[in-house]
Amino acid sequence: MKSTTRGTLAAVVTGIAATVGTAGPAVAAGTVPVPVPLGGVSTALDMEVPHLAAELPLVKPGAPDGPRYVTGRLLPDRALPQLPVSGGLPGLDARSPLPHVLGDGFDHVGVDAPASDLRALAPGLSVDAPLTAPRADNFGLPQAQLPEAGVLAPVLQTVTDANLTTGPGL
Repeated sequence: MKSTTRGTLAAVVTGIAATVGTAGPAVAAGTVPVPVPLGGVSTALDMEVPHLAAELPLVKPGAPDGPRYVTGRLLPDRALPQLPVSGGLPGLDARSPLPHVLGDGFDHVGVDAPASDLRALAPGLSVDAPLTAPRADNFGLPQAQLPEAGVLAPVLQTVTDANLTTGPGL
């Protein structure tokens, strides 16, 4: 193997290892931090600027409950099952300077809303055929019945939390 090929292969393996190494903690935490760098603006304008940071949740699909077979029906219950999805609502950490009316110092106003868990179920469908199952009292033939269709409503579950703060300094 040539030395250039070996060097290229080593660079690719190093890049993959670095990518996998940084993705691990974010997946374990369930959120990806997103800082907004405003330090350069603060230096260029020579003034206090807001501090912004966010957390974006990672969406994880779950395994759907399969169709349930019910005696006396031709079609299974929940023909289109609901898909569970877990993730979260995005988080926000923002602090903005608020100048004193009577003085030189700065106060701040801040909002801290951490990312919160969110569980959801997609809508599903439950239908029944216009025929019953074969019946022994009808010589093994099905009988006619009214067709049934139902939509399983989507479900959202979450608990949110946020803090509004004021105080001295940034």
